[in-house]
Amino acid sequence: MAFLDKIKAPALNFLGAAKKNSKVAKGLAIGSTAYKKVSMFKIGTPILVLACLSMITLPMPPFLLDILFSVNIALSMVVLLVSIYSKKPLDFGSFPSVLLLTTILRLSLNVASTRVILLHGQDGTEAAGKVIEAFGNVVMGGNYTVGIIVFAILIIINFQVVTKGAGRIAEVSARFTLDAMPGKQMSIDADLNAGIIDQDTARERRIDVTREADFYGAMDGASKFVKGDAVAGLLIMVINLVGGIIIGVFNFDLSVAQAASIFAILTIGDGLVAQIPSLLLSVAAAIIVTRQSSSKQEMGQQVVTDLFSRPKTMYIVASVIGIMGIVPGMPHVAFLLLASICLGIGYLVERHQKQKEKAALVKDLKGGADGAKPPVEQKELSWDDVSEVDVIGLEVGYRLIPMVDKNQNGELLNRVKGVRKKLSQDLGFLIPPVHIRDNLDLGPNFYRITLMGVTFGEAEIQHERDMAINPGQVFGDIPGLKAKDPAFGLDAVWISKADNDKALGLGYTVVDCSTVIATHLSQILANNCASLIGQEEVQNILDIVAKTQPKLVNGLVPAVVNLGLLTHILQNLLNEGVPIRDMRTILETLVEYGPKSQDPEVLTAACRIGLRRLIIQDIVGSENIVPVITLAPDLEKVLHKSLETGGSEGIGIEPGMAQRIQKSLMDATQAQEMEGEPAILLTSGMLRSTLSRFVKNTIPGLRVLSYQEVPDDKQIKIVSVVGNQNQAGNISMR
Repeated sequence: MAFLDKIKAPALNFLGAAKKNSKVAKGLAIGSTAYKKVSMFKIGTPILVLACLSMITLPMPPFLLDILFSVNIALSMVVLLVSIYSKKPLDFGSFPSVLLLTTILRLSLNVASTRVILLHGQDGTEAAGKVIEAFGNVVMGGNYTVGIIVFAILIIINFQVVTKGAGRIAEVSARFTLDAMPGKQMSIDADLNAGIIDQDTARERRIDVTREADFYGAMDGASKFVKGDAVAGLLIMVINLVGGIIIGVFNFDLSVAQAASIFAILTIGDGLVAQIPSLLLSVAAAIIVTRQSSSKQEMGQQVVTDLFSRPKTMYIVASVIGIMGIVPGMPHVAFLLLASICLGIGYLVERHQKQKEKAALVKDLKGGADGAKPPVEQKELSWDDVSEVDVIGLEVGYRLIPMVDKNQNGELLNRVKGVRKKLSQDLGFLIPPVHIRDNLDLGPNFYRITLMGVTFGEAEIQHERDMAINPGQVFGDIPGLKAKDPAFGLDAVWISKADNDKALGLGYTVVDCSTVIATHLSQILANNCASLIGQEEVQNILDIVAKTQPKLVNGLVPAVVNLGLLTHILQNLLNEGVPIRDMRTILETLVEYGPKSQDPEVLTAACRIGLRRLIIQDIVGSENIVPVITLAPDLEKVLHKSLETGGSEGIGIEPGMAQRIQKSLMDATQAQEMEGEPAILLTSGMLRSTLSRFVKNTIPGLRVLSYQEVPDDKQIKIVSVVGNQNQAGNISMR
């Protein structure tokens, strides 16, 4: 600091005097303007590349070579230090480009110096500049044979050790990074679906994954430049030495010894000036590719932490080195001094660790004592203290946490994502994310599924076993824990994983725990999908449809129907098991019937008629014959009359008749299911919605259609008539 203070005042005086000189001031102004223009057009890097290429063809004076060689060495040191102080590889993301540019600069300088050496080498060792001469004399030490050997060793170290190892690491890192890229993307999607991260964080993580893959791919290619540079340095040395001797002997009548002495110094100096920056860059490349992507420390901090964090290790090293130091013939001072240093480091590290542990203990005790004091004044409540109800929630006991932890190979997150994707594609709208969390109030092996904070399903599973479900016909029993399939209520057995093949051979359906929960979740969401869609989701659907059919959307909402009425209609459709994938047909139907009626039931019925082909396809597929169950004419008349009497309150029939109707419909449905055919109740349009609500929860497998909902190209086959007095098991109206 004292030295700087001494030169500060003279330097300022010199600059002030220089600025007063008109020619100097004019030169400074021109330089500043040129710099600003270069910065404005961002042509600094192209100019550098072109300057490097011009060195190959244009002659270079020795003093300029000295400057450029010095700049090359300094630049290599800067790159090495930046690599050392980078906490992770992506902190120096431009390293592959920097490596390429510095390699081009160094090779260009090699070509320029080779031209000078071969043209003017006979003038003496100063022909190629002071830098080359100095490096040549220092390394050779007056003996050019030693210089050649030392230079060859540097080449071998750079090419065979550092460069080869760094290139191999870069190649392997690039391959494994690219292979792991899909898994990392899926992990990010799983965290996003689980609500652990938001959209912005997910976007940043995806960008980091892509940057990491691009970086290692570029490093794999850039390492080839370093390898080629080492080979080029060896060839250039041979050319300079042999060519210089030939030129000196035949063109300038020098003796072989004189030519060898002059050109050996120049060649060795030139090669060393080139190889030192090359070695520095090779080491920098090796440091970059060996850094951990997740490291939060600089290289020096990480090395010190890893090497000197265990005092036991230092004690053992000190003991071994001390024993070697007392062996006769060994350098006692060096070994014993080193042993003392290792022993001291171990002691200091151990004392530091004990102090940290003591401080942590005191802090814990202080925290406990503070905890016994009266609590400080609580801040005022705000809306941030009110937690929002999860649309879809999945709570698990503490023994089931590994199933939802991706770090423990938990598969449930991917299964939940698959359930959401499948239901979204089938129903026609995006299923909200599932919020998964642990709940200590649940049993260790229990899980709970909630919708809008209300429990819709809860079951106990054996996470270390698989569930063998009895589909209805098996060929024997299998040992295990008796249970019920939580999704469909089928008989099941929890079996060990070793009995999977045996269970499959007996006819059981074997699934793992993640599949059990995912199936249960899928069943609950499918049965209650109407509660998952609100005005926000409907608006998103309209926005998507408006991209391709803007006139249809703009002419419907809010001119014909408002957003609330449209939401109600879509909920009715979903509640009756009708997907809303075909939004064009639904909206066109509402445009036609909306001006005539604003009754959601009427508009829902109209939409069902418009979607009749989709409804029939979901039930019977491509079959032309539709098997149906019908009501006897007398029974329909009674129900119609009851509906007219009840009005808005629905059908008013006595409980006994309702029970007999329900029993008959259940028997007919079971008969259809035994035949492997769908159960469809065909009735009039007036009764359809009422009967649909009547059987929804008691007979879930029965679909209720009106006569108008059967397409004209389909044939109806009556398989059962409910209410016919001549049919056994059916009710009688007499």
